[in-house]
Amino acid sequence: MKLAFSSNGFARHTLLETIRLLAEAGYHGVEIMADVPHAYPPQVGAAEVEQIRSALDRYGMEISNLSSFMLRAIGDIYHPSWIEADPGLRSKRIEHTMNSIELARQLGAKTISTGPGGPLDGIEPERGLALFLDGLRQIEPLARRRNVRVLIEPEPELMIENSSQFKAFCQQLDPRIFGLNFDIGHFFCVGEDPAEQIVALKDYIGHFHLEDIGRSRVHHHLLPGDGAIDFQAVFDAMERIGYRDFVTVELYTYEDRPVEAARHAIEFLRRSPYGARHFFSPR
Repeated sequence: MKLAFSSNGFARHTLLETIRLLAEAGYHGVEIMADVPHAYPPQVGAAEVEQIRSALDRYGMEISNLSSFMLRAIGDIYHPSWIEADPGLRSKRIEHTMNSIELARQLGAKTISTGPGGPLDGIEPERGLALFLDGLRQIEPLARRRNVRVLIEPEPELMIENSSQFKAFCQQLDPRIFGLNFDIGHFFCVGEDPAEQIVALKDYIGHFHLEDIGRSRVHHHLLPGDGAIDFQAVFDAMERIGYRDFVTVELYTYEDRPVEAARHAIEFLRRSPYGARHFFSPR
């Protein structure tokens, strides 16, 4: 497997600086945030695409995933969502996702990730699921043409937050176009065993997010090793399903010290027998 770090933890740095800093810390990949201040698609023209690609080549880095989850450029982390009551706001989320698909193609990213509908905010779950499905149907033809897979990321307290909800919803989607961004901590937060769910959801998984979570299961991303997640079981499950692609460390909660957080995470994994075996041993 390959190790990446999400640029959303480096919101006080430019994307080009972030790529350099992560390469210096020892990462082989970066998840690029398709939002300000990094790569909000309307602000990324041909010159910016070339600069990003050049930086990746210079430092021997790859893109693990393009995160189209946050939308702070025009809203916040969750809004505008796929399930807004206002159709105009829903259309902004759809447009952003289409723009992210185009940017992923230009940068050579294989996947983009998006939120699981959004906060219900008074919307009935059945209505929210219908709106989400309708929005995904609208972006499906473009994702198919551009050969970019769209990964849904369940999250605590959002419309789709656990494995059963995800599986029920995804029965309606083409698995060649849509899949799962498996956030290890999110499943732990909602009371599920991440290792068990990796095996159960193996046919959907397109990418992983990694962070630790405290024993309280409160949704707050912690440095690996500072929480209660059994990473040995998690990585053994990844090996069991034959996963060989990127795992992205996501520590946006350490925005005030991102380099320290990135270095801590990679050193923790390098020192641990399971991390050393899965990420740093020669194959």
